[in-house]
Amino acid sequence: MLRWATVRTPLLLYGLAFVARTFVFLTFPDPAYPDSYYYVEVARAISAGHGLNIDFIWIFAEVGNRIPANPTLPIASNAHWLPLASFLQVPFITLLGPTPLASALPMLLIGSLAAPLTWQIGREAAAQPIVSIGAGVLAAVPAAGTVFMAQPENFAILQPLVAATLWLAARGLRGRSASFALAGFLAGLASVARNDGILLFGAVVLIWVVDRVRWWRRGAGSRAWTTGEIRPPVSVLAALGSIALFLLFVGPWWARQILVFGSITPTSSAALWIRTYAEWNSITANSSPATFLAQGPGPIIASRLGGLTSAIGNFAVVICSIVLLPFLVIGAAVRRASLDFAPWFAYAAIVFAGATFIYPLHVPGGAFIHSAIGLAPHAYILALEGVLAAVAAIAGRRSTWNEGLASRVFMGAMVALTMATAVVFGIPTERAWDDLRQPRVALATELDRLAIPASDRLLSIDASGMKYWTGRPGIVTPDDPIETVEAVARAYDTRWLVLERTSIARSLAPVLTGGTRPAWIGRPVFSVPSLDGGPPRLVLFPVCTTPDDNRCGS
Repeated sequence: MLRWATVRTPLLLYGLAFVARTFVFLTFPDPAYPDSYYYVEVARAISAGHGLNIDFIWIFAEVGNRIPANPTLPIASNAHWLPLASFLQVPFITLLGPTPLASALPMLLIGSLAAPLTWQIGREAAAQPIVSIGAGVLAAVPAAGTVFMAQPENFAILQPLVAATLWLAARGLRGRSASFALAGFLAGLASVARNDGILLFGAVVLIWVVDRVRWWRRGAGSRAWTTGEIRPPVSVLAALGSIALFLLFVGPWWARQILVFGSITPTSSAALWIRTYAEWNSITANSSPATFLAQGPGPIIASRLGGLTSAIGNFAVVICSIVLLPFLVIGAAVRRASLDFAPWFAYAAIVFAGATFIYPLHVPGGAFIHSAIGLAPHAYILALEGVLAAVAAIAGRRSTWNEGLASRVFMGAMVALTMATAVVFGIPTERAWDDLRQPRVALATELDRLAIPASDRLLSIDASGMKYWTGRPGIVTPDDPIETVEAVARAYDTRWLVLERTSIARSLAPVLTGGTRPAWIGRPVFSVPSLDGGPPRLVLFPVCTTPDDNRCGS
């Protein structure tokens, strides 16, 4: 039977994390952006018995980056975003109904595991107790990233999942073959959460390869990874076990993708070969390797450097809240040869390389931080060890300092300051989310008041968000000329156009601001005025795509 003293700290850390995330949920219980809306709607479709099928198109990359020859709804889901976040919501939606709580609850329960996990990682890495506990507290309230932890998507899942994978890989380096195999199991889970989850398994493979190469180069029984430590390499059997457990999850999913879409990554060509982010939302752009290379080395290098710069900025703000960054550098220097952090260094290098060379144009939109959020637990341990190292260096030059007392004071202050940034960052973020939410709530009320049929399709910049708030199917407005938008409207027999001031296809901006309207768009029937005297926050227009539809007359 476990003694209370043994489980008290991890339970308290879990409780702190759960309370913090629950508070965030209570202040903003709804999904806030397209990723979250999408995962919720897929989960609700599964729970309703529709399987992996949805009645909206959030981006045309999911249907081949063009208007299909047979443009119909519903369509198969998850051509781009992967299903784990949705799968986790399904049993809760089945039990509690399609409510915000049902979608957020699995994220609250799973995400809270990050705090006690961080504490355990610190303990096994021989960090001082004050470091392990402090890092656990920071994982419970993860700096500027806290506001995202109640969202029904991947942040809350990947924070503990990635950290646990790296922890198990490190245990494998210390001779625990079963742990190394289990790292592949968790990497498989991460790889059905996000496409870039494969990078995590890449880190596991890289760790094994480097470990094996060093063993071969130095000879059996010689030192590897760290000076003075003699140990055998991770076994081939452990590596094979890791691969097998990885394929246990991704294998069936890859088979489904090939069967449904003809490709493991159906949207990769549209995502990887864009020259500007606008091309990601376009169906007229020619996103291909040839056109990508034709732009020349200058723009290519500039976009790669832009991705790296944005990734560093995202990491510094969301994970480190700026204040931890210098101490993280110190701690990383101190632990640079540690087996316990070798997988972390490998994964960090891989995700930053991915942000630089694979998906740099998606980094400013948040793609990088989804992958990097799992770096936070180890990063907090390293940062707090950096605080202790800095205090020790200063105390060594000041005979009046009590190093132990100074360590506790500076550690507590740094933890408190970092936690405070959760509020500083969270309040304006939730305010911005609410500014987008309120017009959509008003729109949903108006659609019901006008008795607009639930089957009427909406054309909007955020089809998944409109589906969540109004319950109506829809199609995204592509970032293309107005003629292309009209072709989309006609192909999918859309009945209404929703324009929002905060995000709008460029060709439709004049329509929102009262400029020239094409004949197929009628006069506004509902609008949410702005608070600053500018263009409306949201406007609803009728769309007429058949000769007998007279709603768009003068």
